[in-house]
Amino acid sequence: MIGQRLKLARSAAGLSLRDLEIKIDNLVSAQALSRYELNEMMPSSKVLMALARTLEVSEDYLLGEPEMALDGVEFRKKAKMSAKEEAQVEARVLHLLERYLSIEEILNLPVEWDEPREAPYPVVANIVEADRGAHILREHWGLGLEPIPKLVELLENRGIKVLAIDAEKVDGLTARVRRAKGSTLPVIVINSKDWAERKRFNLAHELGHLVLDVGPDLDCEKAAHRFAGAFLMPAEVLWGEVGKHRTSISIAELLRLKDLFGTSCQAITYRCRDLGIFPKPLYKQLFEQFAAAGWRSEPYQEAGYLPPGKEEPRRLERLCYRALAENAISEAKAAEVLGISTRELNSRLDNAAKVASHA
Repeated sequence: MIGQRLKLARSAAGLSLRDLEIKIDNLVSAQALSRYELNEMMPSSKVLMALARTLEVSEDYLLGEPEMALDGVEFRKKAKMSAKEEAQVEARVLHLLERYLSIEEILNLPVEWDEPREAPYPVVANIVEADRGAHILREHWGLGLEPIPKLVELLENRGIKVLAIDAEKVDGLTARVRRAKGSTLPVIVINSKDWAERKRFNLAHELGHLVLDVGPDLDCEKAAHRFAGAFLMPAEVLWGEVGKHRTSISIAELLRLKDLFGTSCQAITYRCRDLGIFPKPLYKQLFEQFAAAGWRSEPYQEAGYLPPGKEEPRRLERLCYRALAENAISEAKAAEVLGISTRELNSRLDNAAKVASHA
């Protein structure tokens, strides 16, 4: 039946029933579309084609059965969102995930994630215990204490589905994907427009939500924030680079640390305050400087910022190219999964071939 898939695709596109009616040139009424979504009637082939074209999905997709749902959704918001806006973002995420997992299934790839045996870590009742959770995860993944150069790639390689969407009010989102067949999978969503250092912190923050079991008396957001700082900037490394007690620090030194850890100067300052490296007067002074430089307001662009593309999920695109090379999918299917036109897909493939020929 078409109902659930049609509603999901419409919600992901941000269209009301009336909007969709107009988009398909009034082929059928909003009332008829509502009946499709309730599985009370089926569209004709002409209407089905128009719906698929308008919603940028295949007819087969609309006729398929949804096999997943999101559980435990947690938003990290830039601004207040209505229930409708949250539902639209969730629909977009599910829409992308269905495409992602379909390619993994075609390629017969494993879809389990490398979850530590200890996770979720025993109830985090004290904020400092979030540091311990970060240390245990680094140990489980064999990361040592070194800075993490490519965080998106690390998470994708560990089986976490990372998606980037353009959502004005969302910094990040984490959830568990419940599938009709198989185990649940973690998904982390970041804002594609954010600077890379902001993406990195949000990724680590959402990772904290996945692996921490926060006690009832502790703020979950603060615990995830502390986990992110510890995961990206282990205390031992910061002590070695900055020292254990400072009464002053230059912006130039902060920018050098930013380059080392791939985090913002503000995140470094927060972390140094948490570890007692920066006393309150220095912390306050630095944030006054950040505010005066415009770093505390939109678009949060610090000096030495990392461009958005530096931390962008690429695994799905790579899998599509692999499936194309193995003749497992058509160009039309690859373009649909990536949410681009076949023309854009061919342009990307041509550019890649030109780069390879000049290497």
